[in-house]
Amino acid sequence: MHNVTIKNIVIGQGQPLALIAGPCVLESRELAFRIAEAVGKVTGELGIPFIFKGSFDKANRTSLSSYRGPGLYAGLEILAAVRKEFDVPVCTDFHDPDQAAVVARTVDLLQVPAFLCRQTDMLVAAAETGKPVSVKKGQFLAPWDMKNAVEKVTGSGNEQLLLVERGASFGYNNLIVDMRSLAVMRDFGYQIIFDATHSAQLPGGTGTATGGQREFIPAMVRGAVAVGVDALFMEVHPEPEKGLSDATTMWPLDQLRGVLEVALRIDAVGGRNL
Repeated sequence: MHNVTIKNIVIGQGQPLALIAGPCVLESRELAFRIAEAVGKVTGELGIPFIFKGSFDKANRTSLSSYRGPGLYAGLEILAAVRKEFDVPVCTDFHDPDQAAVVARTVDLLQVPAFLCRQTDMLVAAAETGKPVSVKKGQFLAPWDMKNAVEKVTGSGNEQLLLVERGASFGYNNLIVDMRSLAVMRDFGYQIIFDATHSAQLPGGTGTATGGQREFIPAMVRGAVAVGVDALFMEVHPEPEKGLSDATTMWPLDQLRGVLEVALRIDAVGGRNL
């Protein structure tokens, strides 16, 4: 297995379960700081390595009128400020190959969105930055087909790779998590992340926005950790229902500790240790 070093954090074999968390989209510097401070406090007390995530642009919003984010440079300024203030690695997604090198100058982990996981230019551009790369499995893709994404990244000279499960399309406006996909992708030899909040989405479920079933997130976390994952990805917000993106699936910030405490207990006896 290939362990991945993200700033001062190692994800993988013999390492604690890690957390990648933050708001879906960067709404403001103040909110980013509030979330980073709160998550950092909880993860610090629980001994969980923490990587802050926030999107500078949500290029795949359902509606033209939906808030997309502060934009590339304003968003990177917020991420840089979080990184400096809280001494944590930061992560963001990008949507165009030309953005990769610019983003890599600020962040510690580049994320390739699920809808773009087959785009060769995206994967090659991310790999060529030399930074660790997280690739989300598309909702439309079988887990064994992620082998091609792996080969595009590693064939471009980058072995610092994480693979992310975030649910699969199950008819219209619905996702389901096939826990077998975690085992399939782990067999490629790279570390596996479970995206708990996007897996709860009902894509386009409200007509002009994506819906979701937040109530199932704890159950899916328990299942994924039992199968064996190296990190969890969770979008969190102090008032999810007021969030400017993914309001139905972001997890309440004040309920994060409980989910993580259970996950740690399962991880101690779960899939990574069997």
